Order: sequence, then C-alpha cells, then structure tokens
Amino acid sequence: MRRRFVLGSVAMGALAALGAIPAAFAADKKIVLGFSQIGAESEWRTANSASIKSAAKDAGIDLKFADAQQKQENQIKALRAFIAQKVDVIALSPVVETGWGTVLREAKAAGIPVILTDRTVQETDTTLWATFMGSDFVEEGRRAAKWLTDKVKSRPAGKEIRIVELQGTVGAAPALDRKKGFEEGIKADPRLKIVRSQTGDFSRAKGKEVMEAFLKAEGRHIDVLYAHNDDMAIGAIQAIEEAGLKPAKDILIISIDGVKGAFQAMVAGKLNVTVECSPLLGPQLMQTVKDLKAGKTVPRRIVTEEGVFPAEVAAQELPKRKY
Repeated sequence: MRRRFVLGSVAMGALAALGAIPAAFAADKKIVLGFSQIGAESEWRTANSASIKSAAKDAGIDLKFADAQQKQENQIKALRAFIAQKVDVIALSPVVETGWGTVLREAKAAGIPVILTDRTVQETDTTLWATFMGSDFVEEGRRAAKWLTDKVKSRPAGKEIRIVELQGTVGAAPALDRKKGFEEGIKADPRLKIVRSQTGDFSRAKGKEVMEAFLKAEGRHIDVLYAHNDDMAIGAIQAIEEAGLKPAKDILIISIDGVKGAFQAMVAGKLNVTVECSPLLGPQLMQTVKDLKAGKTVPRRIVTEEGVFPAEVAAQELPKRKY
C-alpha cells in the first residue's frame, strides 16, 4: 500500500505539472501569506491584526503572522524568515519609512511579491512592492485642520490660538504625513500656531506623559491638542483632567483613527472630533493576495474610504463602530 501511494502521488504531480489536473491538484495547496505586523501599540493596531487574521481564515489562506513589537529589526528578521520559508506573498506594515531596500530586494530576487499595508516606505525603486494599501495620511491631517479652522472662525482676529501636537512614532509614515497635512491646512489662518510638538509613540501611556510635560511648560496657555492617534489623545485627556482642566472645553482635542474609545470619549464630552482611519483592511488584503497569486495586475495604490466624526454625532455612531 505504501509503495502504491508514493507512485500515485508522483504520477499526480507529473500530471498537474503538465496541466492535466490543474484545478483538483491546486485546490489541495493553500496560498501562504507572511504578514509582518508592527505590534499592538493601540486599539487601532489590535483591530487591524484581528481583521487580517479573521479575513485570512475566511479566505482559506495560510497566514504566518509575526508581531514585531514596534522594532524594525524584528520586522526585517520576519521578512527574511518568510523568504526562507518560500511563502507565496509577503505583506508588511512598516514601523518606519526608511531602511527597507535590502530586504525588499531579497524578496524580489526570490520572486515573492510584497504588499505594503497601512504604511508606506521611502525607496527609489518602487518595483520592490506590488501595491500599497491603506489610508491617505496627508489627507487625514488636512481633514483635522479643516475641522479646526471651521471651529475657530468666530474667534477674535489677531488673538493667537496655541496648539500642542502629539506626534506618532518618529519616522513613521502616518506621523510624517499627518503632521504635513495638518500644517498645510492651518497655514491660511495666521492665528493658529503649533507651540510644542513631540512624539507620543502612538501609545496611550506616552501620550499622557508628553501631555503632562506640555501642561507643565505651557500652563493654561494651550488652546488646542492635535494628536496623531486616538490612543495618545485618550492618554492626554487623563493628564488634562489631572491638571484640573476640562478636556474638549478648556482645550479643544482633535485626534485620528476613529476607534471606539474615541467615540466613548466624545459621548462623555472629553474629545471634540476624530478623523477616521479604518484598520479593517483584512478582506481587501486577502483579495489582493489572491489576485497576485493568480497573476493578475493590481492597482499600485488602494485607498480606503473614511470620514470625519465630530462629537455631535458620536452617540449616534458609537453603536455602529466595529473597532
């Protein structure tokens, strides 16, 4: 029996190679996706990981998931492990924009297509990845600025409006782009001044710590907080309350992501607005993986559709939030 089984398998393999039984034979082999995730630094990232894992299971894709704990060196090791394992496709959410050229060239040499998700990279050779899937971070910054400029229109001309900024991880695409978009958006109103800007590393604890430092340095002379994500904003809210001030009243608070925690903060009257950045990329990612494996051409840029949610609509929208 053992001998007949081996001979039968070899024969089937030969027939599959000749195209005689492509569908039946291929059906037995799952697509293997290697995914390098940044970490679990925020509610957004947790929801993003859950979406990817769930969508892979639903799509019948064998997912090899690596959590880098916010360290680029861990991501590079994971990518090299995926290359050694000869996965079909690699997906990467890069912790920072630079320093990826060598490992991406290794993936290209191995014939493994790479999908960038959520964040992009800075490399002159754009053939090193098949597509970038995610949000327009510059536009998110502009949307945050638009809400603010509309909000302060009625304030007296000539009176400075002092803004403190909680930036994301140094060198990360969303931090760079959300800063750029916001600065572009407030440029037209000379009253709007960013007086302090520092990284909160996209985390709640760091957001609280940096906001405490801002309050210590500026006292009560802060009019607006612009946070590059909701988790930092929520941490900052704690610091504002501990300083005896009322968040969303004494200090206007603008943040980005649109996680449930932000909607809860708005319902509680502690956050003014959140600009959406959807983490639910799993289904889109799995479809793109299948398309690449099938030899189809995919768009170079896949943008997710998102909105802006001020506090006035938070109670109505909260029950609809999936993350």
